[in-house]
Amino acid sequence: MGELDGVWNVRRTGGLLPPLVGVQKRISGSSGETRVGPLLGVSFDVVGLDLHYRAPFAGFVDQLEPAGSRYLGRATFRGREFGRFVLTRIP
Repeated sequence: MGELDGVWNVRRTGGLLPPLVGVQKRISGSSGETRVGPLLGVSFDVVGLDLHYRAPFAGFVDQLEPAGSRYLGRATFRGREFGRFVLTRIP
């Protein structure tokens, strides 16, 4: 089991991201998806602490940094940051 494995709530902390109400990340091993409620999922690959989104969202990468039991995240597109968020694991 990887350190990121599990289901995480996402909360916006700054930048151009929307409020992210109901957004979760589900991670298992080297892949996962960002879900908006039960309807929409966007797949990504886990590379270290980076989440690389797959087509049609290629170029988007979430960069994570441990912060106690949470992770601080930077949402980037082609290397440029456009937002920040926090991941909190759902027990």
